[in-house]
Amino acid sequence: CKDFLLAPETDIEKVGAYAARCRIDLAIIGPEAPLERGIVDLLEERGVRCVGPGKEAAQIETDKAWAREFMQRHSIRGSPAFGIFDEKRAAFEFIEELGDVAVKPSWLTGGKGVRTMGDQLEDVDDAKRYAGELLDEGKGPVVIEEKLIGEEFTIQAFVDGNTIRESPAVQDHKRAYEGDVGPNTGGMGSYSCPDGLLPFITRSEYEEGLAIMKEAVRAMREEVEGGYRGILYGQFILTSAGVRLLEFNARFGDPEAMNVLPLLESDFVGIMEGILDGKLPSTTYSRMATVCKYAVPKGYPVSPKKNAILRIGDIGDAKLFFASVNEVDGKIYTGTSRSLAVVGIAEDITDAERIAERGLRGIEGEFDCRHDIGTLELIREKIRRIEKIRSLQTE
Repeated sequence: CKDFLLAPETDIEKVGAYAARCRIDLAIIGPEAPLERGIVDLLEERGVRCVGPGKEAAQIETDKAWAREFMQRHSIRGSPAFGIFDEKRAAFEFIEELGDVAVKPSWLTGGKGVRTMGDQLEDVDDAKRYAGELLDEGKGPVVIEEKLIGEEFTIQAFVDGNTIRESPAVQDHKRAYEGDVGPNTGGMGSYSCPDGLLPFITRSEYEEGLAIMKEAVRAMREEVEGGYRGILYGQFILTSAGVRLLEFNARFGDPEAMNVLPLLESDFVGIMEGILDGKLPSTTYSRMATVCKYAVPKGYPVSPKKNAILRIGDIGDAKLFFASVNEVDGKIYTGTSRSLAVVGIAEDITDAERIAERGLRGIEGEFDCRHDIGTLELIREKIRRIEKIRSLQTE
């Protein structure tokens, strides 16, 4: 590709001018920040057809307060107890009332803004302090929710405004360090299974999450002109009370897209055209397992070491996806975010994990990663955790 534009993703005017000059037929919007700025609205005004929601519909991700109120307005199931506050005193009182909470900025934070008690927050006072800090930033209200305990999973789907075509379930691993501890990240890796489920969820639990997504798409038709078109991502958690929604994203997940898109057997461009035409075709996926593992700069996400050299050698059968890296004079340098991902694909999770590990061994240089993602040991721990949670459902 000799003709391309390097520009901030939020400079939608520059992107729009480039798209018009090049007479782009189809734009697929990946990041959330330009969606928030209204890039779809701008491009469509200039005759460029877009796969992605407009600015209003994108609020389902870009404004957490709006998203919860949207679900409440339309009686969409799956929300925890929550409150939305732009004043400290009321927020502090609600935190004391709930006791065990998650504190969320309503605005975009790259997946790193949510903090929960017992994890990043030590106690009620710590939760109040963090909520106060967020309000002091003046970027918007803070969302206080009851803390949900369980195992998380993701469903991603193509949406044409009416029809929704779902993909296999994926589990991401947000914590920086092995054993699911440490600060939150954009995602250190993920895995999926051949049956489209995960070892700890049933078909009915998957369908329960999918039903929440379908209700949201239906509600969008009622509230937003043109409805919701693009990719819808639902992040769920299986609790003792059933499936609950943690958040929606208006795009594919990173890393979760790298699990499902390599398995897509249907024509991708045909799906994109179906979204635009309101005639979304059926989709099929290979019945294979996948394991994705990220290589990240040393010190990520707290104090990432920039400009470390990474050398890519023999990665075996793994697929390689570059992220936050720079290439200068044929050398690859780390940025400040996740550097690159390796993906193993096989008939079972054990072999997929082995292929991903083989890929990591082919990378030389200073980087961190989580070797435990996709291992049977970690998966069995998650199964044991869910078995304990299910026992609470029957008590």
